[in-house]
Amino acid sequence: MRPLQMVDTKSQYQKIKPQIEAAVLAVLESSQFIGGKVVNDFAINLASYNGVKHVVPCANGTDALQIAFMALDLQPGDEVITPSFTYIATVEAAALLKLKPVFVEVDPVTFCMDASSIEKAITTKTKAIVPVHLYGHAAEMEKIMAIAKKHNLFVIEDNAQAIGSKYTFSNGAVVKTGGIGHIGCTSFYPSKNLGAYGDGGAITTNDDQLAEKIKMIAAHGQSKRYYHDVVGVNSRLDAIQAAILSIKLAYLDEYNEARKKAADFYNNAFKEVAMFTLPKNASYSNHVYHQYTLVLNDQTKEGISRDGLHQYLTDKGIPSMIYYPVPCHRQKMFDSFGGSKFNLPVTDWLCERVISLPIHTELDSEQQDFIISNVLDYVHSK
Repeated sequence: MRPLQMVDTKSQYQKIKPQIEAAVLAVLESSQFIGGKVVNDFAINLASYNGVKHVVPCANGTDALQIAFMALDLQPGDEVITPSFTYIATVEAAALLKLKPVFVEVDPVTFCMDASSIEKAITTKTKAIVPVHLYGHAAEMEKIMAIAKKHNLFVIEDNAQAIGSKYTFSNGAVVKTGGIGHIGCTSFYPSKNLGAYGDGGAITTNDDQLAEKIKMIAAHGQSKRYYHDVVGVNSRLDAIQAAILSIKLAYLDEYNEARKKAADFYNNAFKEVAMFTLPKNASYSNHVYHQYTLVLNDQTKEGISRDGLHQYLTDKGIPSMIYYPVPCHRQKMFDSFGGSKFNLPVTDWLCERVISLPIHTELDSEQQDFIISNVLDYVHSK
């Protein structure tokens, strides 16, 4: 059996090695490493794939979020509604600009922002909602967009974990995540469903004026070279990464389908384990399984716990991860924003019970059988 990894980027690379190496070599031969045709072509291809008018590549997913906030002219003290059950970058980008994160609850099944918790968090200072499509599942965007329209708020989608996920509206319209809100932000960190061989990110929008402003902000605020109209940042996707991502974009749907197949394999094996809540997709969203995350509902049985399972798998040479052990509102960095005052029992409950198993495009049945048998051995041995 091949060694187990949370994400096997090397085996994935081996399958497309000739294409990747040819694309990288072409960039080296051109000596155009920043900007240029390769980056522009990737932006066009990603816009077509995602069904949006504009894609602005940038250096990473955190930069994408920060640039989005800047493009909307959010000011220090403005409030941004966000889940606490997310990676810190979602909220960190807001805090860097001295915006105030207002944390709301998540749905215990989808792990995404609970739309019913939003309106009671809105104040006169609220300017934006940041739904996170966590683990590969879409937040309830139809309700979120309706709330945003009612209260004249912006919506920034954190799409770092769900590229390729489709949202089905009540009228039957199907739109990919990242193309629903005013702005979408994604990451090409190597472990992502569409991962670079370094760092990278992108910002999506259907708004022409926003697109122009985002482009300026990402390039030192320039409207043209050496003419700086707004305060900006330096955030660029280099041409080598763009070339790699263009190759991999053609395989993204195949990659997502492989992840779904692996998730179905797990689900079938664990369906009779009463203490597990398995990942599910709501009727409005497909799931692209950036993570396969179990919830251990019952930790009262003697010897059974999420942390115990995590350690047991580690001892057996099986990687697993806890995304996320400490929610954002309980992180020390948000003490000054009053993070500890938020009462989020579902979020706290999930942080004590979630565990993610290996899932990636190269996971085979032998590996999954080994993982499953050890998970079941732990559950049944106690």
